[in-house]
Amino acid sequence: MTNRYIIIMAGGAGTRFWPYSRESKPKQFLDILNRGTSLLQDTVKRFEDLCPRENILVVTGEDHRELVAAQLDLPAENILAEPMRRNTAPCIAYAAFTVSKRNPDALMVVSPADHHIKDEKKFREVIEEAFLFAGSRNALLTLGMRPDRPETGYGYIQANTRKPVEGFRNLMEVKTFTEKPDRELAQVFLESGDFYWNSGIFIWQAKAIEEAFEKHLPDLFATFDEYRDHLSGENAEQVIGRVYSECSSISIDYGIMEKAENVYVKCTDFGWSDLGTWGSLPSHMPVDSNGNSGSIDGLFDYDLSGNIIKMPEGKVAVIQGLHDYIIVDSGDVLMIVKRDEEQNIKRYIEDIRDRMGERYL
Repeated sequence: MTNRYIIIMAGGAGTRFWPYSRESKPKQFLDILNRGTSLLQDTVKRFEDLCPRENILVVTGEDHRELVAAQLDLPAENILAEPMRRNTAPCIAYAAFTVSKRNPDALMVVSPADHHIKDEKKFREVIEEAFLFAGSRNALLTLGMRPDRPETGYGYIQANTRKPVEGFRNLMEVKTFTEKPDRELAQVFLESGDFYWNSGIFIWQAKAIEEAFEKHLPDLFATFDEYRDHLSGENAEQVIGRVYSECSSISIDYGIMEKAENVYVKCTDFGWSDLGTWGSLPSHMPVDSNGNSGSIDGLFDYDLSGNIIKMPEGKVAVIQGLHDYIIVDSGDVLMIVKRDEEQNIKRYIEDIRDRMGERYL
């Protein structure tokens, strides 16, 4: 177990949960589900029994280093602060090179900080099996979630059902990766039986992912390799700033997973959601008899149905006659938008930025 490391990616901006999520405190640091803990805290707790706590690392933005430290009891050197956003490939490279310096035999799980998982017992069982598989071979393993609807908000993985791995249940070579499809194609994927949602959770040996970086993203590999011995310690902040200034912005899926030949998928289902939008919340929160979900305690509702409501604790709201809306009061911003138009939130943010500056973002 001492070779196991958990890498939590906590660098997202969380703009789709604005105005509750802000640049100063994105959604991974918030109690989105009204559980009393942040999504980041929930994620770390999920992994605590799977490795020593000192082997849990969080990669986040420099501006959020103190937020991570305040929410988690981790050694300071386990908070890896990115000086700028460069997507998931540089983030994972930073973690992999850091971990392999500490332990050349490291076995890594990489997970976003903002997912929700209903069946955590089954999740841990799946991770144990993933450790067993990835720990014994040069393989890049990801988790595919069995779809239950034609979801257009997720990427998909096609499993090669003709090439199952002997000794492992529902573990196969990956045939293809597909970006977010339209509804018609998503329905085809659902009916095919061999397409799974791309969870963005990965398991591999540190040396296996380093080899993949060297082969498929050689410039990025060379940059990190040059500064391998200086990513932690006295001048680490200046070094990582120099490294990131030389990195292009690229995802791990596009940069490596879609190109590598040693990619596998464990097909499973443990009640996974990436909590990507306000519209994803009702299936994970209490819903009243009229289909309203979210902050209900202080709500006086009259002729409401199908709404998602988020209010500050201790606030009372009187709302009448709204159906299928998102209603969010974050204190200094009130947002009321139709549920089927929440994709426009980024446009609203830009309009506010143009007229009001950065204060409300």
